[in-house]
Amino acid sequence: MFLHVNDLTVDFATEDGVVHAVDELSFEVERGSTLGVVGESGSGKSVTSLAVLGLHDPRTSTISGSVLFEGKELLGAPRTAMERLRGDRIAMIFQDPLTSLSPYHTVGAQIAEVYRRHRGTSRSAAWERAIQMLDRVGIPQPKARAEDYPHQFSGGMRQRATIAMALVCDPGLLIADEPTTALDVTVQAQILDLLRELQEQSGTAIILITHDLGVVATAAHDVLVMYAGRAVERGTVREVLHEPRHPYTWGLLGSMPTLRRPVTEELRPVRGAPPSLLNVPKGCPFHPRCDFVELPGPRVCTGERPELSPPRGHGDACYLTMKQKREVAP
Repeated sequence: MFLHVNDLTVDFATEDGVVHAVDELSFEVERGSTLGVVGESGSGKSVTSLAVLGLHDPRTSTISGSVLFEGKELLGAPRTAMERLRGDRIAMIFQDPLTSLSPYHTVGAQIAEVYRRHRGTSRSAAWERAIQMLDRVGIPQPKARAEDYPHQFSGGMRQRATIAMALVCDPGLLIADEPTTALDVTVQAQILDLLRELQEQSGTAIILITHDLGVVATAAHDVLVMYAGRAVERGTVREVLHEPRHPYTWGLLGSMPTLRRPVTEELRPVRGAPPSLLNVPKGCPFHPRCDFVELPGPRVCTGERPELSPPRGHGDACYLTMKQKREVAP
């Protein structure tokens, strides 16, 4: 297995108490495949990605579990080892390209610096590599645009530049955190097509973090649905989007407009709000918002936490039987 995350738990110490941001999360990513991680804001998606990269402050966070990448354990690895790994074998595209790029240096210089740091090449070779990468991600006139500063790029071009920076060392794993947020739908499609094309060329594994199920349907092979720091459903794109099993997944799909839904049909948003991670509900964390909490029987959903079952293939963490799910699924 290329990336194997097992029982990952991330807690943050705050003045109000301990925030349980990620709770015993497990997933796998194969080489050359894309895992879409979906869920509402605060579900633990970005916290998970930063834990994989070793970017949480050890003074304020407690992390346990296992993160195996290419057979090597990343949790607890020396800081120097993680610094060599980040930007080289594992790279990340952050949500806001404007804050990911320094306003004081040209786009080309920032891409070249990453390449020099990990490959030890000359300045001229690194500069040529930066121009090559800008051309690879579809920036017009890359030699001239490499001399520009980030504010001289449009939003879509800045995102392409951050992708070029992330891919400059041909990483084995790319983590893309909301890479199409705040971009218009045309640019979104271009960015997703670009990621797919680059993946086909290099065989890079991708973790695509998003709240947009339309993006997942377009770009991912497998899906992990997160809620309150936990995995509530996992499977292939077809399984999760066409045969969803968890009431939370039903809610996410019901709140999304589709071409197959009649124009007059109202969207069905998930009622209520996500729980505070300072005090996650006992049992199934979704039960305060679930319309079917009484079906499994009195106090079942509020008792023990349901585990993701089965452990392989299409699984969900819900006490409803398959017969009940078929009867009540929208």
